[in-house]
Amino acid sequence: MNRVANQLFASILVNSIYEMKNYPVVLVNTVLSPLSFLILIFFVSDGKLLGDAIEGGLIMTMFSSGTALQGDLSHLKNDYRIQDMVVASPARAGAYVAGMTISELIYSSPAIVILSVLFYFYVHVTAIQLGSIVAVMLLMFLTSVSIGFLLATLSSDIVQSFAFTRLLSTLFTTIPPVYYPITFIPLPWRYLAYFSPTTYASEIAQNAAGLVNQSAFNIDLAWIVLVAVTVVFLGVSFTKARWREK
Repeated sequence: MNRVANQLFASILVNSIYEMKNYPVVLVNTVLSPLSFLILIFFVSDGKLLGDAIEGGLIMTMFSSGTALQGDLSHLKNDYRIQDMVVASPARAGAYVAGMTISELIYSSPAIVILSVLFYFYVHVTAIQLGSIVAVMLLMFLTSVSIGFLLATLSSDIVQSFAFTRLLSTLFTTIPPVYYPITFIPLPWRYLAYFSPTTYASEIAQNAAGLVNQSAFNIDLAWIVLVAVTVVFLGVSFTKARWREK
C-alpha cells in the first residue's frame, strides 16, 4: 500500500506540483480557457446564459484536463523516457497512470475552484441535482482520460501530441453546444452536435440545473449514451494502448 501511495505521489509531484510551483504562469492558460468562453457567452446573451456558461466551463475544464494527459504522458515517455524506467522497475503501470490522472485534476484545480464558486452563487440546485452534475463531470473526465492515455501511448512525438490535444479540445468543447443550449443550433445542423459526447453531458447538466427543460426520454437516452461512450473508450484504451514497446 505504501509503495502504491509513493508511486501516486511521485507522478503527482512530477506532473503538477513541480510545474505549478516553478512555472505558475502556466496556470494562466488553464484558468483563462474556460473563463474566456464564459465571459463571451455572458456578454453576448446579456447574462441570460450565465448558468449554461458556468456549467460549460466545468465540462470544458474536466474534458481538457483528461486530454491534457496525452501531452504530459507523451512528453515524459518520449523526451525523458520515464515510461521506460517505470516499465523496467517494480512500479505498477496502474499506479503511474492513476497518479498522472490525479495530477491533471490538481493542475486544473484553480479553474475548477473558480468555476465551482461561480456555480455556487449563480446556479441553485438540490443535492440530488448536484449529484447528477458531478457524475456527468466525472464521466467526461474518464472519457477524456481514456482518449488521452490511448493517444499518448501511440504517439511518438510531443508536437504530434499537442496537435491532437488542441484538435480534441476544439472538436469536443468549442464546437458542440457546451456553453449554450443545443436549441440554439438550427435544424438540421443540430443533429451533428450529437456526435460529441459533451453534447449529452451538457444536456444532462443543463436539465439538472433547471436551465433547459428536456423530456425524461431525452435525459435517459443521454445518460445511456454518455455511460456507453465512457465504457467503450475505457475498454479501447485498456486493450489497445501500448504500455511496453514491442
